[in-house]
Amino acid sequence: MKQFILAFAFIFCGLATCRAQIQDDNLKINKIQVIGSHNSYRYAIEPALFKAIQAEDTTRDLSGLEYEHIAINKQLDMGLRSLEIDVYPDSKGGMYAHPKGLDLAKPEQPYDPQGKMLNPGFKVFHMPDVDFRTQFYTFEDALKALKTWSDANPDHVPVFITLEPKGGETNHFGTVVEPMTSERFDELDNVIKTNLGTDKLITPDMVRGNYKTLEEAVLHNNWPTLGQAKGKFMFILDNHGEKRDLYIKGHPSLKGGVIFVNADPGTPEAATLFRNEPEDAAIPELVKKGYFVRTRADANTEEARKNDYSRFELAEKSGAQVITTDYYQPSKMFKSSYHIKFDDKVPYVRLNPVLVKK
Repeated sequence: MKQFILAFAFIFCGLATCRAQIQDDNLKINKIQVIGSHNSYRYAIEPALFKAIQAEDTTRDLSGLEYEHIAINKQLDMGLRSLEIDVYPDSKGGMYAHPKGLDLAKPEQPYDPQGKMLNPGFKVFHMPDVDFRTQFYTFEDALKALKTWSDANPDHVPVFITLEPKGGETNHFGTVVEPMTSERFDELDNVIKTNLGTDKLITPDMVRGNYKTLEEAVLHNNWPTLGQAKGKFMFILDNHGEKRDLYIKGHPSLKGGVIFVNADPGTPEAATLFRNEPEDAAIPELVKKGYFVRTRADANTEEARKNDYSRFELAEKSGAQVITTDYYQPSKMFKSSYHIKFDDKVPYVRLNPVLVKK
């Protein structure tokens, strides 16, 4: 009994120390580890449309789309500190005003009753015509909601947002997605600054400081402290090819840019890295060097269907600063108890196990 009490006291004190350290304003932001959501804005495909799409093309496996999210502000209220938002350019407006999926099955609820999809500007959804139900029709609305929540919680731990601009593709319905261009990326930066406010941003310039390149600053641990980052958001571009290079072209070493990018180590822009497979043995060393890494606890509903936590356990140990999941709550779409958190006392934000010794 005495041993049990001592063990409990040790665990309790450890958790209390962890919480206190997370609130330490002098702790660098790369020395925490957070859990966040994947495609955070997304509502589920309506059942009738889901069945209709499957019937139209029986070769397509849609099981990976059987997940949904609660409202973003409620995710943040729970304590999640990472979000993912997909954006589509729509410079003229109306490109996505009538998803073709609405013609395959009678919708259960109206789509865009206020006509927001008719206006020019970036739109938020997962896939044209198929997976279009969203909490926010426009990126502006998403940013305004984030600002409202942040203003009501001014001392919050910074929120890390992976931003994936789509564009240039043609889907099987024949819908052509407007491509991202240098002008569209400039517009994206301006939309973020206008609707969220520059005072709410952790920018590459803030991290670079007086160093010659962003990577040099990161390798010298020049990340801001939690005190400096309190109440702010950090945006990271979730692209690794042409779109990423297009953004870098406009912002060498990301000077003047709003968004960090998934750059390769050894390049001037390298600061934030995507390593979605947590078994990647390189992650801990990248974290120790000073890079900020995003990985995933699950994907395509596979781990949730099997109640398999092995991928999450690897993600925890890797030291990746951001771990994303579709399941901070158990699924309501199939039977599973799978859901992700660090601990009951510190569920979604904790000290980085690779960088901070308890």
